Amino acid sequence: MKHGFIFTGTDPGLAVELASLAEASGWHGFFVWEGIWATDPWATLAAAAMVTDRIRLGTMLTPVPRRRPWELAGQTMTVDRLSGGRVILSAGLGVSEVEPRFWIFEDDPGRKHRAELLDESLELMQQLWRAELFEYEGRHFHAKRTDSMLPPAIVQQPRIPTWVVGLWPRMKSMRRVALYDGWIPNYAPPGQAPAGPEEQQALYTPEVAAEAIAWIHAERARLGLADQPFDVIQEGTTSGTDAAADAALVQPWADAGATWWLESDWSVPAERVEAYARERIAAGPPSL
Repeated sequence: MKHGFIFTGTDPGLAVELASLAEASGWHGFFVWEGIWATDPWATLAAAAMVTDRIRLGTMLTPVPRRRPWELAGQTMTVDRLSGGRVILSAGLGVSEVEPRFWIFEDDPGRKHRAELLDESLELMQQLWRAELFEYEGRHFHAKRTDSMLPPAIVQQPRIPTWVVGLWPRMKSMRRVALYDGWIPNYAPPGQAPAGPEEQQALYTPEVAAEAIAWIHAERARLGLADQPFDVIQEGTTSGTDAAADAALVQPWADAGATWWLESDWSVPAERVEAYARERIAAGPPSL
């Protein structure tokens, strides 16, 4: 299992400093959050790429339907090249109007519409990352063929690793996940609407995860992708001070098939984020 740290603050300079500290402290990944009106995560990660050598860099997560895919492709390509191929893209539908802070400039077109935009954006970015001639015609996006001023290709092949949010056991959502490189879990028991974060934490257990992961691997085998790397992400909070308790929390998720533990504590108030992040990062990732 690999370990990443999610910086929940907003100061880009601090994020860059913490990325370097995370690398020195044994973490495998450093992630920042992406808002609609917020610190630019890709500019932050570009700066972090210049002060690190090994650690993976990414978002947690990018609301892809809210972005122009050609702009996102350019930003991710730039950071991928600056980092020597260390970028991860975490892709989701984005929140609904239940979270009004994220819809102050436009109206939510609805989950179905956002899902269509997500699918087309991910398809289009596969072409944009290659720096090759292509044409694309979708319901929402199109690209005319051009052979001028093509940007350079990404370092990683065949694409920047793309982790996708999937709602288990909703098959349409999960089939999207199986096509890409990782699963960011969301869970709703059959017949129920997706729960909030606290209810999710109670309902989504390692046993549920193991069932979903088995389905993903079977679906990827059916698609001929069984030999390609695939990650399963689990987010949570450990102490960094009680190794046995931390291992006891993380181990069941590793046993279920999770391949990344992402450390985060979104409850830390803004005025304490810097002190918390420094202390928790310096303590190192939980050890199994």
